[in-house]
Amino acid sequence: MKQFTHVIQSRLGIHGRPAAQLVLTAKDLPSAITVEKDGKSARATSLLALMQLGARQGDSVTVTVTGGDEEVSLRTIQEFFRTQL
Repeated sequence: MKQFTHVIQSRLGIHGRPAAQLVLTAKDLPSAITVEKDGKSARATSLLALMQLGARQGDSVTVTVTGGDEEVSLRTIQEFFRTQL
């Protein structure tokens, strides 16, 4: 299991298009990705669950990567968060 914390920079937060892009990215990875905010967690492959987190600009989220090739998945998902969120 690997984790990182990310502060949302996007003014839209995890909403709409960025959430859909996150789902597509996570589905292509060999690991399970979970996003957590304020004690609520969502699988990164579930658009509705991600949007229900209510993550807005300035919020901190914890991303957990488990199983599969964690190193590759971690690098990929960190890059997505850095450039898209």
